[in-house]
Amino acid sequence: MTKLVLLHKADSIYEDEPDRVYDFPRQYLSAIREGVGDWVVYYEPVKAGPRGYFAAAKIDRVIPKPGAEGRYLALIAPQSYLPFDREVPRLINGRPLEAALTGPDGLPRSGGAVQLAVRRLPEAEFAAIVRHGLPADLIEQEARRYDAPRPELDEAPAPFERPVIERLVSRPYRDIAFRRKVRAAYDYRCAISGLRLRNGGGRPEVQAAHIHPVASGGPDTTRNGLALTGTLHWMFDRGLISVADDHSILVSRNKVPSEVTDRLMAPGGRLLPPLYAWDAPHPAHLKWHRENVFGQGASEGPLPWD
Repeated sequence: MTKLVLLHKADSIYEDEPDRVYDFPRQYLSAIREGVGDWVVYYEPVKAGPRGYFAAAKIDRVIPKPGAEGRYLALIAPQSYLPFDREVPRLINGRPLEAALTGPDGLPRSGGAVQLAVRRLPEAEFAAIVRHGLPADLIEQEARRYDAPRPELDEAPAPFERPVIERLVSRPYRDIAFRRKVRAAYDYRCAISGLRLRNGGGRPEVQAAHIHPVASGGPDTTRNGLALTGTLHWMFDRGLISVADDHSILVSRNKVPSEVTDRLMAPGGRLLPPLYAWDAPHPAHLKWHRENVFGQGASEGPLPWD
């Protein structure tokens, strides 16, 4: 097995969906077959945008692309994709993180490997990129994020250094990473009500909801998440509300009175978009919620407005 860097451009002719599938030509088939069962990092090239290295995932298998001679699909292992908490710049202190992109003088090369859409990545370089993108103490950071500043003499304990693979597979770590990314994607504003509420300490009240729950096979990607207030999160999880493909809000009218929706939802009855288009809900996740959760009436006891 071999770790890889996969280039991704949102406007590419290749039909990539980083959390689901990577579309590539025959010239990279050998390298990607080496990567089956191992981890990759995604990289946005300079001309495509500012993100640099932005996520990690694991390749499950490779298949020919149906109806496209000479093209192949690397299928991403379910629930392996994880966006970095902070995108990793292409250069740190003016130097690349990949030896293949570094000249003898330590400065960036031009041409050659820089132009490859798939690059083999040594273990140490993979670990360095993940360490930059997914800090070892992310859980501790989030726990104290909105605490009052400590006195200068009160030294914080050294963070526990989680191995990079543990960060990628640990459920508690992934939960925190997902929550941080989804809330930031919507600028800490509820995607249905439009409210941006904070408590007295500045802590956001908005929550991160999985559209397709992890317990049912859903991934930890922002495209499978919505920032919602606590009440709307509760309603969404119980199938009282859902979202259509055109992002209009669907309501189980036989269970939710119109006066409740009038108070809880923004005028217009449509989902507010995230800051960046690539974080918008994926239609497949919205469809799953409509078909498996919406209108199922799974609630215990009387509804809050009964």
